Amino acid sequence: MKLLTCPMNGPRNIDEFQSFGPVRARPDPNDTADREWSRHLFRAENRKGIVVEWWRHVPSNYFFLAERDLVSNEIIRTFDPSEQRDRA
Repeated sequence: MKLLTCPMNGPRNIDEFQSFGPVRARPDPNDTADREWSRHLFRAENRKGIVVEWWRHVPSNYFFLAERDLVSNEIIRTFDPSEQRDRA
């Protein structure tokens, strides 16, 4: 059984989670053409390295962030979104 540590609920079975993809900057809705919006919504980067992704613990509906290595699929750490805002 693979475990993922939820920042609020602790270690849980990976089946309790849903991934929502990488954290990305949102284009400016007033200055972005339809083509760029389409690219933002439907095209995924396919790169190696570490990515920060949105995850949700389904039973508690808690959204959090996880750093994951795209090559090894290892979850490096999980943290509350407020920690990401504090860094910016």
